[in-house]
Amino acid sequence: MHVVRFFPIGNGDCCFIELENGRTILFDYADLRDPNDDEDPRCDLLKELKACLGDRKEIDVVAFTHFDRDHCHRAKEVFYLEYADKYQSDDRIKIKTLWVPANAVLEKGVKGQARTLRAEARHRFLEGEGVRVFSRPDSLDQFLKDREIDPAKRRNRISDAGTICPEFNIDHDGVEFFVHSPFAERTDDGVKVRNDDAIFMHATFRVSGQDTKLILSADLGAQTIDEIVRITRHYKNDARLEWDVNNVPHHSSYKSLSIDGEKGEDETVPGDRLKWLYEEQGKSFSILVSTSDPVPSDDTVQPPHRQAANYYRSVAKKHSGQYVVTMEHPTQIAPKPLVINIGTNGASVKKLTGGQASVVAAAAPRAG
Repeated sequence: MHVVRFFPIGNGDCCFIELENGRTILFDYADLRDPNDDEDPRCDLLKELKACLGDRKEIDVVAFTHFDRDHCHRAKEVFYLEYADKYQSDDRIKIKTLWVPANAVLEKGVKGQARTLRAEARHRFLEGEGVRVFSRPDSLDQFLKDREIDPAKRRNRISDAGTICPEFNIDHDGVEFFVHSPFAERTDDGVKVRNDDAIFMHATFRVSGQDTKLILSADLGAQTIDEIVRITRHYKNDARLEWDVNNVPHHSSYKSLSIDGEKGEDETVPGDRLKWLYEEQGKSFSILVSTSDPVPSDDTVQPPHRQAANYYRSVAKKHSGQYVVTMEHPTQIAPKPLVINIGTNGASVKKLTGGQASVVAAAAPRAG
């Protein structure tokens, strides 16, 4: 059985995956809890992560989908970074392989956590070890040439959209990761259009011949996700957008759902491609996860937006599934990590009794 965990950290992302064979993957790390506020219901993320790791001091892959605060806050205080001695104490968590989008290496003018993580990504990329960079813009080649490194010698550290990450093998590890974004596309007139946004990943887990699929959408907007669907369908690769678990984008923001930018009165209406993604590609008894604050009853500027949440709830109902908000699970007063077990019957949310994990909720058998 594989285990996928989402943590109650407010409007932020952190997903920890432990494979059946013991290998581990972390997508983002944002410790947003106020340590000086005893009433803050957000979890102590470092404490939770160390409890998951036990005696282990290293994570096989740590992916930062992008370097916004809600995806990397306090990361430089937690992880062992190769580029500078001051980040190398024994109590830090080591990263075997770092996954980042190309923009995380190339972006200029960044500060704070983002600047530190950019330095680590650059160091690993220049050294040619312990890193995978997604997308291959010409400027990435130029970045290497400016430092007198032949770009051909770093090709094995770069993955384009539409490929499977080589760090995991579905036959050996029971999982494979397919990258959708960042992507590039050449138009009919020869112009290369490139998306430099965050990593959008599709994972396929396999247990005893049963495949269960997970989408991790980061903070991508509706237009970019629309393009991902268009390109994927153009290449007749629809299976790479099927899902049993979907970490919906940007904390249930309507801006990641509405093509025309309209929030809607009571429910955000997605464009045709996004509607296909959620309503046709989701499987029976599927789970939609909103890594966010509780959904408000009134209109708000910041996500989660009630109109987007209402749409995702309707999708969950259509699939006889669940829409789970991390800061509402199991209650708003005392949220706990959302644990999803993936086994021979697919994905199921681990039930909590009295705030503690108990028996696993059985998922209904399904085909495919």
